[in-house]
Amino acid sequence: MDFVKLLMSGWQHGAKSRFYKYQEKLKSVNWKNERAPKNEPYNPTPIEHVANIITHGVLVIPTFWLSKNLILSADSPQQYFSAVVYGLVLTGLFTVSTIFHTVAAFSTKSIWRNLFHRADRAMIYLFIAGSYTPWLQLKNLTGVSTELRWFVWVLSTLGILYQQLFHEKYKALETFFYVVIALLPSLAVFQMEELSGINELKMGGAIYMTGVVFFKSDGVIPLAHAIWHIHVVLGAMIHYYAVDVYLIGPVEEIAAIQAQAIGMS
Repeated sequence: MDFVKLLMSGWQHGAKSRFYKYQEKLKSVNWKNERAPKNEPYNPTPIEHVANIITHGVLVIPTFWLSKNLILSADSPQQYFSAVVYGLVLTGLFTVSTIFHTVAAFSTKSIWRNLFHRADRAMIYLFIAGSYTPWLQLKNLTGVSTELRWFVWVLSTLGILYQQLFHEKYKALETFFYVVIALLPSLAVFQMEELSGINELKMGGAIYMTGVVFFKSDGVIPLAHAIWHIHVVLGAMIHYYAVDVYLIGPVEEIAAIQAQAIGMS
């Protein structure tokens, strides 16, 4: 019995020792740097670089697979067009983001970092427009909202032009443009004949909007940008589910779902 007590005491002491050792290691990790000076990019810590790469990198291959499945399930020319556009921006967002953060982790001031940073920001505008494409193309719209089918791409193009001309300047204004361009096409909801999938559209949008808080918190909240990435992943997957279930698939099945939504409204 004394031997067992001695053994347990030694094990507990060793466990406590290892716990305190790991605790000290965690405390020594630099989880964030100071906020970036005005008109300058934030310089992530090594652990932030790793988190930024992983949180979007894990979605690169899955989004290619999901996009392929979505395109293969298209059952009409309109569905096919919407699936291709949506698939391109979905895979493009996570791929370009991962490439940029990988380059940024190894080179802070190279031309490649600047190039992919600009591409990463431009992909956000393209992703917004491309994410709305299935909703604007495949839902029956009425009134002025039909013009959003092309106007959302005009807004996206203007956003990219502004971002390229004033890269890393007027950051608050740039974020404001992201939010406005992301919310404006949602007004089409008020002129849709049926609302199947709209709850998922709202849910994903709410997650994106919450994530903006972390998008603007580099140097304030540890791993803020990686947390923003997680919000993007969640929002994108919810929206993909809605597009796959309610908008793209056998025409008869989609029509039945939409008829049921009209009957319940």
